[in-house]
Amino acid sequence: MPGIPPPAPAGGRPMPQSEPELLQGALDLLILKSLALEKMHGMGISRRIAQINNGAFEVKAGSLFPALYRMEQAGWLVSSWGESETKHRSKFYRLTNGGRKRLQTESERWERISLAMASALRAT
Repeated sequence: MPGIPPPAPAGGRPMPQSEPELLQGALDLLILKSLALEKMHGMGISRRIAQINNGAFEVKAGSLFPALYRMEQAGWLVSSWGESETKHRSKFYRLTNGGRKRLQTESERWERISLAMASALRAT
């Protein structure tokens, strides 16, 4: 809640408030998932990620564009220049066959991880 400081940890100092940080690999998976249906430009990808995770994560340009570059270098994405809905020249990204395979592999891996974590958190 705004104005209410976060609870103090055992050390006594309040923890700094910050955006949720994505686990390593989660951003790649969210990008791949956002491109599963159609090609998109960077800000479209950012909006789609916010939509598919119900606003839990906001991906800023400083994280998104280096990830897109890295994923393109890995062969998971290809890009081409086009015109955005606002008539601006934009770089559009789409999945390659390798990107689709990576999406499948990573989706299965994250399913296993999330089930294992849920089980661990329910343990008594």
